[in-house]
Amino acid sequence: MATSKSGGSTQNNRDSHSKRLGVKMFDGQRVKGGEIIVRQRGTRIHPGVGVARGGDDTLFAKAAGILKFHYGHKGRTYVSVVAASEN
Repeated sequence: MATSKSGGSTQNNRDSHSKRLGVKMFDGQRVKGGEIIVRQRGTRIHPGVGVARGGDDTLFAKAAGILKFHYGHKGRTYVSVVAASEN
């Protein structure tokens, strides 16, 4: 009989890598088409004019312009791309 428990694998030391979520471009910044604006899980921020939503809820610019964060229907936060000539 062993005097101590045999050394098995520990049940700790497991963690997932951080996913680097969050806002990548901010209000008033100039963006190009295809640039990522927000990485998110779920639609905390909704796509507005000139912005599309990817399969993982990432928001990206559809065309070049200047970013505008604003509030809309039901108090939701939206992000739109405004053409640079409009400012």
